[in-house]
Amino acid sequence: MSNLNIFKIGVGPSSSHTLGPMLAGNLFCEKISHQLNIIEKIQIYFYGSLSLTGKGHLSDKAIIWGLNNIEAKNLDTSTQQSIIEKALRDKKINLCGKKEINFDYQRDLIFSKQFLLLHENGLVLKALDKAGNIVSEETYYSIGGGFVKTAQELQDIKENGIQEEFTDNKLVFNHSKDILEFCRKEGKNLIQASLEYELQFNSLEFIHNYCLEIWQTMQEVYNNGIKPQENTLPGNLKLNRRAPGLFNRIQPTADPLGIIDFISLYAIAIAEENASGAKVVTAPTNGACAVNPAVMLYLKNHTLGFNDQKAIEFLLVGMLIGSLYKKNASISGAEAGCQAEIGVASSMAAAAMASVLGADAFVSSNAAESAMEHHLGLTCDPVGGLVQIPCIERNAFGAIKAIMAARMAMSRKSTPKVTLDEVILTMYNTGKDMNLKYKETSLGGLATTLSSLC
Repeated sequence: MSNLNIFKIGVGPSSSHTLGPMLAGNLFCEKISHQLNIIEKIQIYFYGSLSLTGKGHLSDKAIIWGLNNIEAKNLDTSTQQSIIEKALRDKKINLCGKKEINFDYQRDLIFSKQFLLLHENGLVLKALDKAGNIVSEETYYSIGGGFVKTAQELQDIKENGIQEEFTDNKLVFNHSKDILEFCRKEGKNLIQASLEYELQFNSLEFIHNYCLEIWQTMQEVYNNGIKPQENTLPGNLKLNRRAPGLFNRIQPTADPLGIIDFISLYAIAIAEENASGAKVVTAPTNGACAVNPAVMLYLKNHTLGFNDQKAIEFLLVGMLIGSLYKKNASISGAEAGCQAEIGVASSMAAAAMASVLGADAFVSSNAAESAMEHHLGLTCDPVGGLVQIPCIERNAFGAIKAIMAARMAMSRKSTPKVTLDEVILTMYNTGKDMNLKYKETSLGGLATTLSSLC
């Protein structure tokens, strides 16, 4: 399976809670497309984290967009608003983009505090006929990063352990040890390993164009973030955007630590765009969407030699590292805490930065390990269920830690004691041990300490 979709263009504020439900709606439309003539009603059930923080993450709106058969990449502000207005005011949705049916938000969209068995982000979609009989039903799980599995698909994964690939492909990278062994034998770095892997699925031209579109979108999101149309983020917190002011105030300085201000600006501008529900790049999640582009903008604006080709190489390494977490652990804050979002993004960016600066596969792998090691145990406790506090600032810290990890790995002379595979397993086990109230439920941590803000 190609790793390109570790980076994908989507819509904020959450990959698991916005993109996931939207995709589930798209998938259900595919499932029921041949039965539309007898379907008169749709019922939506959110469970677990999707229910507890869904409204703050726009899950309720996203599933309606998806059931209208709108894809994330084609969603603009006017389309968003018109579909929701029709659903709330007229009590109608254009099911699958083909059939207008009645829809009552208060009755047909149910938020349950119960958790389904297979994952913290569960939802059930039911299509009914005129008599109220169920025509079709499916349970979906949003497993993080905008990836969605049916109950049967996720059950198969659980029974087989990790999400290993068993294919006829020449190259299969299930673990970092597989990649490092390949690089050792072939004398290649992570950039070359990732490219050779991707060439099994797509042409060189397609890979380059895909990565360039991702990089161009990241830069577009940053530019939108420093000059937004609205200065206040949506939601009950009424949080003012900081990026425009930072952009106007920050100036080059002789202070060697002044570079941190620029890195923070890049991350905050992009994270605030995500918090506004705008277009962003999932990298590997929306909650952590600013870490990788912030490091890339740092390399572009504050180092020599970073160009579009280097951006492609950066993304190739990032997606390779991200795929290891997706297969062997989690990229879902609801499943493993924020270590699975900001931590994974920082790990990806650290390896990618080291690689584009000339590090070999072993050094880059150590950079990825080090970045995650110092995110272990990070909770996901969004205030008000919004991807704002502490999520926006965490993107800046994740980017800074990635840069530190890359630099430390490249200057290191001793042999690391901890491998990337070991820290990935540790992160996953830590997430499974983490108390449920600290995993994107807004039932503990900052979410309850600062509840007076909501």
